[in-house]
Amino acid sequence: MSAAIEPRAEWLETDGLGGFASGRLSGVRSRRYHALLLASARPPTDRFVLVNSVDARATTPAGEFAISAHRFAPGVTTGGDRVRIESFEHAPWPTWVYELGDGTRIQHEVMARHGSPLVVVSWKLLTVAQGVVIRVRPLLSGRDYHALHRENAAFRFEADHGTERVRWSPYPGVPSVLARHNGVYRHEPVWYRAFEYDDERERGFDFIEDLASPGAIDFDLSAREAVIVLSADTPGDAATETSGTFDGVLTWLRGAERTRRQAFSGALEKAGDAYIVRRGAGSTIIAGYPWFADWGRDSFISLRGLSLATGRLDDARQILLHWADAVSEGMLPNRFPDSGEEPEYNSVDASLWYVVAVGEYLDAVTRERRPIDEADQVALASAVETIVSRYASGTRYGIHQTPDGLLAAGVPGVQLTWMDAKCGERVITPRIGKPVEIQALWVNAMLVAARFDERWASEAARAMASFRERFWNESRQCLYDVIDCDHVSGRVDPSLRPNQLFAIGGLPMALIEGAAARSLVDVCERNLWTPMGPRSLGPDEHGYTPRYEGGPLERDEAYHQGTVWPWLSGAFIEAWVRVRGNTDAVKREARERFLDPMLERVRARAGTLVGGVGHVPEIADAEAPHTPRGCFFQAWSVAEMLRLDRAVLACTQDSSQKSGTKGIHRIGWASNQAPRTEPNPPGAIKAIGSNIHTVRRIQCPPPQSMFRTH
Repeated sequence: MSAAIEPRAEWLETDGLGGFASGRLSGVRSRRYHALLLASARPPTDRFVLVNSVDARATTPAGEFAISAHRFAPGVTTGGDRVRIESFEHAPWPTWVYELGDGTRIQHEVMARHGSPLVVVSWKLLTVAQGVVIRVRPLLSGRDYHALHRENAAFRFEADHGTERVRWSPYPGVPSVLARHNGVYRHEPVWYRAFEYDDERERGFDFIEDLASPGAIDFDLSAREAVIVLSADTPGDAATETSGTFDGVLTWLRGAERTRRQAFSGALEKAGDAYIVRRGAGSTIIAGYPWFADWGRDSFISLRGLSLATGRLDDARQILLHWADAVSEGMLPNRFPDSGEEPEYNSVDASLWYVVAVGEYLDAVTRERRPIDEADQVALASAVETIVSRYASGTRYGIHQTPDGLLAAGVPGVQLTWMDAKCGERVITPRIGKPVEIQALWVNAMLVAARFDERWASEAARAMASFRERFWNESRQCLYDVIDCDHVSGRVDPSLRPNQLFAIGGLPMALIEGAAARSLVDVCERNLWTPMGPRSLGPDEHGYTPRYEGGPLERDEAYHQGTVWPWLSGAFIEAWVRVRGNTDAVKREARERFLDPMLERVRARAGTLVGGVGHVPEIADAEAPHTPRGCFFQAWSVAEMLRLDRAVLACTQDSSQKSGTKGIHRIGWASNQAPRTEPNPPGAIKAIGSNIHTVRRIQCPPPQSMFRTH
């Protein structure tokens, strides 16, 4: 293993349909989700693991070398003892170079084709040598991607094979697997038993799996590159893309995918593309890989960075219109179901984030001078009005506007805010009452609704006045996390959490400014900020948990009790910039101080940090070294990095920004340190002006050259 490669780091390839390929850089699968061909039968849901891996063995005049590495129970790792990973490259797709014990060097690639449930897997000899052959055994399961597979008599080993192609259909009702190849297939059914998945064991889940191998494909590596094109028999149209001569198909697949990827302006925009996938005739956003589907809250938070900040306005339109049809009693589901399941309407903030996203979408199309279809306007306006009206009058779970103009929400046993961990029937952070970020969202949502009905402007002003009066915690010089806790008037939760940042940053309208806003940001910076983003709870607070580890119960209890959430960096950095005047100099300082170090930690080569290569994780430990945890490939984490780079920190006079935002994949901009602005004098929140229109911070719009319509 090369010293430059962290073997526990993970790679990801996605197909734009909800399917993906993923694994560890070491090649040892450690999760049930690690697979070569994981396809969606009903994009982006109904996902099946079809080809989990391969067992690849090269034979040279010096003997046999196991290129593939596997871990079997009890703790036995095979392969790699006479094979060294010389290098790994993430772009344009995952590429390894293996050095065998006799000096033979072999390049291995994995490429997923966007728009089809298809993966190209290849091996190429880099040294001049004769008599080098490779035998590749595909390892199949044909199971739900959340499940595990065990040896059974029902698995169908039969193969329909001919020249340069073979098809397997392991179970009825499961997509078949088509393998086109340039080798020789030999039908030799065998079971591989007791694969051991370390990450599943560490997370307290079942971790043993058996896989079936119907046969092997032999290649003369000295004569030509060995290639297998794996595709699933799903609505993804893979059959069309694998028709024609093998060499012609391979050349077209690689060329088309390389061209598509080269169109992205940087590595982070390319990473963001992985989360925008097809749903029906439109688009949606996958919350994260490997285990999430599309979730309401995550989609609307992510849309602003993944779609609006990158100019993908057509995708934003499709997503917003698709979800507009799902409004029920003023609420949007927090999760679209798999087949046969009911939508889950259990979020107070998902609908509010939707309204905010609609407002920012309208701003974007206006800025781009793009006409909006009348039917689209009616659909979006109707969804916004229904959401805001029903929230005001009352809807599920005690959500309603109170006489002070603020929004109350919550009933026992239901987790409604983004801090939604639940152990059995116990909600870890119930936050029943009036959570601080919900009020910021509520005011912003009413201001969007005021574009269609002016009465909401006065309601927003009333709520903002109450917010300023009731949420200020004088003793700590910041905001309460929740007021009127458990719907008891005057009861407050003073826990130091990052939710208060949304009163200043992360949303179009700031609710407070001046000395109070500066104090709040300073308190959060001192107590919550880490190199991976803000902690979810201050270190001195009751229940603070420094590590996110253990079984499901221990992890759920730690989820929002100190664990770092990178997506909150968007709200923190935007707030930090706003309270310092929002100048170009301040933006450059924020980029160098906060954004650059975060991107450095997820740079394309992965370095020595465990995580998802080229992406931003869901969470990280609250204490150093802030090890990435949870979902290694998280949409809203990547989205907020993009929003920061393209919108929040875009400078009016920065020529490097105007010439294509190359900094996004340089990871480390040239030093341009500006002197820090002197802090504002201390003062009380009541000194802030009451005119809501004076509070809005006008951001520098991204240069027109940054937008590229897809």
